[in-house]
Amino acid sequence: MARATLDKRPDDVARMFDAVAGRYDAMNAVMTFGQERRWRRIVARAVAARPGMRVLDLAAGTGASAMPFAKAGATTVACDFSTGMLAEGRRRHPELTLVAGDALLLPFNDGAFDAVTISFGLRNVARVDRALEELARVTRPGGRIVVLETATPAARPVRAVNRLYTNRVMPRLARLLSSDPSSYAYLAESAGAWLSQPELAAALRAGGWQEVAWRDLMFGAVALHTACTPGGDARPGATPA
Repeated sequence: MARATLDKRPDDVARMFDAVAGRYDAMNAVMTFGQERRWRRIVARAVAARPGMRVLDLAAGTGASAMPFAKAGATTVACDFSTGMLAEGRRRHPELTLVAGDALLLPFNDGAFDAVTISFGLRNVARVDRALEELARVTRPGGRIVVLETATPAARPVRAVNRLYTNRVMPRLARLLSSDPSSYAYLAESAGAWLSQPELAAALRAGGWQEVAWRDLMFGAVALHTACTPGGDARPGATPA
């Protein structure tokens, strides 16, 4: 399979994720040294799902990231454009509602959700601006967004270590453990080309979101961004941007 390029052609990116669906969650655990479980708990606290809430988890992959919201009693929709990921998710989490959908043209009504979230998926869409506008469209007034994504550490030594891990260590781990190491080479490149925290905060504002804030994780190599649609308040615990 040819590796998806940083042009992020949707069909190429979808095929890439189809190819790694079976081992994607296990590889995530290895690549993050188990930190993804902690980050998932942080996202769950930021979303604060509860019975009666409607939550959209976009770029949900196999649905592992959506399970905390469903377990909290929220009506949860896990959405992804990779049919391979969705098929694996239906096998692993038959209790979840998994829906095929494109981040740039979501198959949901205006204001359908109280909260929307996307973890390590926003940098893979072809148009970040349109995706953020779509997420705002399907979120009710006063609803919120939680974005977990790779980020740019503020400290130069940490940036150097992060680049070393992303560019050298991650691809080598992929060659040892993955059935499609080229996919992880793409993911490493996309992380290196991704927006900084202030740049993503600006993109959220331009997409119609208010009260934008972020919280650095793992010394700034990862960041949790939060915001709300007009009429709502930002969630506590993040740094105003």
